[in-house]
Amino acid sequence: MGIADDAVEVRAQGWRTLAALHGLIDTALERALAASVDLSVVEYTVLDALSRQDGWHMRMQQLARATALSPSATTRLVTRLEDRALITRVLCADDRRGIYTELTPAGRALYERAHPIHDETLARVLAEASQQPELAPVVEALQAGVAQPA
Repeated sequence: MGIADDAVEVRAQGWRTLAALHGLIDTALERALAASVDLSVVEYTVLDALSRQDGWHMRMQQLARATALSPSATTRLVTRLEDRALITRVLCADDRRGIYTELTPAGRALYERAHPIHDETLARVLAEASQQPELAPVVEALQAGVAQPA
């Protein structure tokens, strides 16, 4: 195996390790959020993204990027959350084609209940993962990245 092949294998191993950590985190968050507040991880991600808008709306395209979903999957997700009265759609006054989303009071209240569950679960899973030799370097890199000023 040549140097180029070694580099490819190192990147592939890094990706597999990152994917394994993501799977652990996603599974734990899915269980904790579903059991505690009846939300999926992606539903929580929507509420979290909208909660950070500080009184502003969020375009559907922005929401799709925040959730890493296709436009059609985002629309279906927004419809489900709207049916639960957690978010609402607002037509853009300047551009009738533009649709914004925002949290309802019920959505904000549910987010406020879900946020500590999300954060505690994430901290717990990262702490557990840091004890696994194959995952520890990725956890350390994540924590070092968070500690760096933006």
